[in-house]
Parts: sequence; C-alpha cells; structure tokens
Amino acid sequence: MPTSLITGASRGLGCEFTRQYAADGWDVIATCRTPDTASTLIEVAIGANGRVTIEEMDVTDFSQVDAVAQRLAGKPIDVLINNAGIVLADFEHQSVGSMDFDGWLDLLRTNTLAPVKVTEAFLENVTASDQKKIVGISSTVGSMQEMNFPAYYPYATSKAALNKAMRLMAEQFGEQGIIVANLCPGHAKTDMGMMAEGATVEVIDSVSGMRRVIADLTIDRTGSFTRYNGEAIAW
Repeated sequence: MPTSLITGASRGLGCEFTRQYAADGWDVIATCRTPDTASTLIEVAIGANGRVTIEEMDVTDFSQVDAVAQRLAGKPIDVLINNAGIVLADFEHQSVGSMDFDGWLDLLRTNTLAPVKVTEAFLENVTASDQKKIVGISSTVGSMQEMNFPAYYPYATSKAALNKAMRLMAEQFGEQGIIVANLCPGHAKTDMGMMAEGATVEVIDSVSGMRRVIADLTIDRTGSFTRYNGEAIAW
C-alpha cells in the first residue's frame, strides 16, 4: 500500500487528508505538535485499523523534524504533504503602518522555511517510493496576479515564498523523477479559514479535490500551482 506523510494533521485539512487516505487503504503518517490533545485525529486513527501512525512533530522545531526523519529512515513515502501552516489572527497589524513584524517572522518560519526543512528531511523517503510526490498547501494569496487585496502582508508573502521554494525544488529534483506541486485548498471552512470572512468551501470537498489533483500529477506537471478544483493558478 502507498504511504502519505501529512504535517499539521491534528485538525482541518490535515486531519481530513488523514481520514480520506486511510479510508482508501493508504498507510498514513500523521504529524502534529501535540498528539495527546489531538482528539479528532486520535478518533480517525482508532477507526483506521492500524493504517494511521501519529508522530509528534512541530515543523518549526527542526531538530524534532530530523529526529522523526531518523526514526522513519528507509520507509518509502509516496506523497509528502506540507500542510502545516498558521495565520495571524490580528488583522489590524498586517499592513504597512501597523505591522506586527515578530508575527511576520513566525509566519515565514512556519509557512515557508518549515516545508523546505520537512522536504529536505524526508527527501530520501520520497525518493525511495513509487509515486515520488511532494505537495505544498499554498494559497492564491501567494499569487502575484490573484488576491492582491486585502493586503495581509505576512500571510501573503509567506505563501508567495513557499510557491517559489516549491518551484525551485521542482527544478532541482526533476531529474530524480520527483514531482513537486503547490495546491490551493480554496477558502475552506477550517478554523484558520474562518478567521476571515468568505469561507465557502467544505473541508471534505477541498481535500477530495486536492487528492484528485495529487493522483493525476505526473512529472510533466511538476512545478504546477493548482486550485483544489483542478484549475491552474497564475503565478
């Protein structure tokens, strides 16, 4: 059976990815910061008949990422999903004139640096798999041509930087047959998505759509940026 590793799996999109992949017979390595309090994820794991393994991993703790990677050394990972991410709840301090710079740094470490670190740590696992897919959960706010207002600088720039990093990795790893892609889940009704107005996409629909996109990925589409419904997104 194929294996997926999913970061930020305690709730929202990550937990739904875990549920859906396990239901389809995949082995899932679900990582999160505090497994003991991840009640929904624990319920999913209990109902998965041993197909879900929960690993404690804060993606911003790079030594912890390395430790998990060492424990999983030699285990093929077909689909690595860099899902973990954060957003600042204080929308009044996310534009020039009233910027929360410390918060901005936190977003860059979590949303941009951490996916690169996770990819680096588990690259050998992906290389050893059959499907060889690495996915970044991004957003249209990271596009230079879409979603330019409101100007939430920290989140938008963290996703734009993630997009570029994933595109660079697509070029770097293409000769190894590794497929790298960015996906936008839409404005999904997650806890994070509901912080801003306009969330209309059900989590189950978002993840189902992204899984279809992931399943259809080929090396010819490495470096792509795609909405959960299959639409290409302008960079």
